[in-house]
Amino acid sequence: MDVELGLIEGFYGKCWSWDEREDQARFLADAGYRFYVYAPKADPYLRRRWRDDYPKDEADRLARLAGVCAAAGLSFGVGFSPFEVYRGFDSEAKAALARKLAFFDAAGVAELSILFDDMRADTPDIAATQGRIVTWMAERTAARRIVVCPSIYTDDAALVRSYGAAPPTYLEDLAQRLDPAIGLYWTGEEVCSREYSAGHLRRIGERMGRKPTLWDNYPVNDGPGMSPYLYLRAFTGRPASIAPHLAAHAVNPSLQPTLFRIPALTLVESYRAGDAYEYARAFERAADAVLGPDLGALVRRHFRSFHDLGLDRLQTEIPRLRERYAGIDHPGAREIVAWLDGAYRITREAVEAQ
Repeated sequence: MDVELGLIEGFYGKCWSWDEREDQARFLADAGYRFYVYAPKADPYLRRRWRDDYPKDEADRLARLAGVCAAAGLSFGVGFSPFEVYRGFDSEAKAALARKLAFFDAAGVAELSILFDDMRADTPDIAATQGRIVTWMAERTAARRIVVCPSIYTDDAALVRSYGAAPPTYLEDLAQRLDPAIGLYWTGEEVCSREYSAGHLRRIGERMGRKPTLWDNYPVNDGPGMSPYLYLRAFTGRPASIAPHLAAHAVNPSLQPTLFRIPALTLVESYRAGDAYEYARAFERAADAVLGPDLGALVRRHFRSFHDLGLDRLQTEIPRLRERYAGIDHPGAREIVAWLDGAYRITREAVEAQ
């Protein structure tokens, strides 16, 4: 496999538990993944309350997760969003940043992702300000790798409608202000891209002056429009031929930690098999590996409905499906039942609050 695969736990909505994260780290390491970035939108100490210290129990669990990752062979990181720090990068903000960076170092953070996504992009001198912040932080962290998510991280016009238009040369301007060793995230031609081509990634790499780190928003299902769906299909549209144009490939997972493993395994197979990859067969093998042959066969019967129809169009079928999966003692089955019950639905108000 010619590209470094990793997970970036960067979704909105209900967080995974710490035990689920530790179990996930071991599973992904065994599967061939090489890094784990902890960045849930619901963690206020990484976002709106970034100036505040973590409570001791949360700090201890973060450090423990870093240790689990290290023992499994994963490089552990955090995705840090210093909310609106660009509005006042003063001595108070610098002191708070220094304190948080020291905490990350002590916790064992080796991968520091600095995230300016989902913030206003039409701020004057945004590239210069962000470049200055990142450079200041880079001089004060022990992390072995730093990757920045710019405010414009896709060609998708939906981003401009939501967060405003950055200057046309924003991406180039930001890249020029960063050390070439600092990476940049990119989600592709869309926020949730259907596919990636070598030509597109080559063009973005030229704009960035470095190979992009792919932030792949499949199979994440965290928005109001996506949470009624279970995205279980195998990865497609990520041919192994894109590997030479990437610094790394980070996957943003679904809200369901066990079911996420099905597509996660197929991405590994896609890169390893290259032109010989067959997505339907990869899905079958992954479903059986994650769920066992019996539950795997049952999910293969229903996954198209979960993926394509979603809860709103499955209303008449939900009682029957729920009864079928409720009798199965497996975490994957329990996640399906919870999804059928609406436990993973996310409202727009919940997203805005995070």
